[in-house]
Amino acid sequence: MPKTMYKLDLSKPMEEQIHPGHNRWHPDIPAAFSVDPGTAFRMECQDWTDGQIKNNDTPNDIRDVNLARVHVLSGPVYVNGVEPGDLLVVDILDIGTFQEYEWGFNGIFAKENGGSFLTDHYPEAAKSIWDFEGIYTTSRHVPGVKFAGVIHPGLIGVAPSLELLQKWNERENELKMTDPDRVPALANTPNPEAAVLGTLKGAEFDRVAKEGARTVPPRENGGNCDIKNLSKGSRIYFPVFVKGAKLSVGDLHFSQGDGEITFCGGIEMAGWIDLKVDVIKGGMEKYKIKENPVFKPGPVDPLYSDFLVFEGISVDEKDGKQHYLDANIAYKRACLNAIEYLKTLGYTGEQAYMLLSTAPVEGRINGIVDIPNACCTVAIPTQIFDKDIMPK
Repeated sequence: MPKTMYKLDLSKPMEEQIHPGHNRWHPDIPAAFSVDPGTAFRMECQDWTDGQIKNNDTPNDIRDVNLARVHVLSGPVYVNGVEPGDLLVVDILDIGTFQEYEWGFNGIFAKENGGSFLTDHYPEAAKSIWDFEGIYTTSRHVPGVKFAGVIHPGLIGVAPSLELLQKWNERENELKMTDPDRVPALANTPNPEAAVLGTLKGAEFDRVAKEGARTVPPRENGGNCDIKNLSKGSRIYFPVFVKGAKLSVGDLHFSQGDGEITFCGGIEMAGWIDLKVDVIKGGMEKYKIKENPVFKPGPVDPLYSDFLVFEGISVDEKDGKQHYLDANIAYKRACLNAIEYLKTLGYTGEQAYMLLSTAPVEGRINGIVDIPNACCTVAIPTQIFDKDIMPK
């Protein structure tokens, strides 16, 4: 078993850990530890909210969550000898839960505090708790389903250079200013509130807190991609922007449907992850992996083979307006169609919505050239239900 190089006390918030992690991206956040290429190691991770969500039946903690706190990440890890222009090779060897925390949560954020993919249809907060038994999970809040999880890190990435960080902040602020009063906001720009920045203190802490990019979106460094198949056995090739790469990880999910559509996500959990790192010198130029990571999925995946598939096209559900090859609208329509069907089986809209975000649901862009409509699909594995769900 790899040595635990980053250990947490889950009863304490991230800034009170022996070595605090971080919840912003910035090249000047100090590394938590260093390793040589070829080293395998274990890191422990808090859930992405830093323990704000509790195992109970009220959604008030989802409604009132402090989103300036997210995501709390473990790291950074400095990999010796790695330089800008290299590729950092990261193998996900294993991921697991803590014995004393064999549960996770999913939620729908309130529209005024985070929102979600379908926030105009489901503007109120909701929560489901999921209990783990080996590879399987069930929920007292979404009855009648049991499925195997594809455990994965929702967020894993390397530090940006200062130049790249400035580019992120400029372009995202420009987008936000096109509709500055929108709820939820078009982008989460730098915000020093509730920042955790490793061991930084004083003036350096204040500077980095004002400059640091939020961890919410995926970017060139990887980050919060929420790819459910980036699981055990996967290998990731990260472009390197700073010395040592400064790798960080967090936002572990026991399971997730494609799209993570409720935003409070897959089945969020605290746990541990085993990683192994290596380097390809000069790999960014050699393999033209310069803008975003590349990964090879691992061999671990539940063997669900029977699906009920729902289609959606790029026609607005509210006013029937035609949009041109808009995959976002098409995927939204597919999700809404799936939810309406699940409601005929006895689920509430909120239960169905959370099920699509937690179960190993397959999302696809099926057609992106047949003007004017894009076509997307949502495929629900039928074997996860305790009854036949097919139309009759």
